[in-house]
Amino acid sequence: MRTARRVGAAIGLSMSILAMSPAYADVDVNSADEVALATVKGIGPATAKRIADERGKNGAFKDANDLVDRVPGIGPKSVANLQAAGLSFGKAPDVARKDARPAPKAAAR
Repeated sequence: MRTARRVGAAIGLSMSILAMSPAYADVDVNSADEVALATVKGIGPATAKRIADERGKNGAFKDANDLVDRVPGIGPKSVANLQAAGLSFGKAPDVARKDARPAPKAAAR
């Protein structure tokens, strides 16, 4: 009986801790708006605006180094912290060549 109570108390405590912890979700630097960017710990409204403005002017960020190179105030150490806090770098959109042709369709069987 004592063991069951202890197990129950441990489960209850674990559930309480999980309920209090913040939800963790990646925020893609290439698709998030300023509000979403500002939810990442370490990005305030001013930095979120600089990121969104730079992305709007010069396109998607290729990777963390590209973000460091293009956005003033973000260095290698801070970008590592931002990635640990949930900032991600989704795949930059592919740009289709003008002379590209669609892939041939597979023959129906």
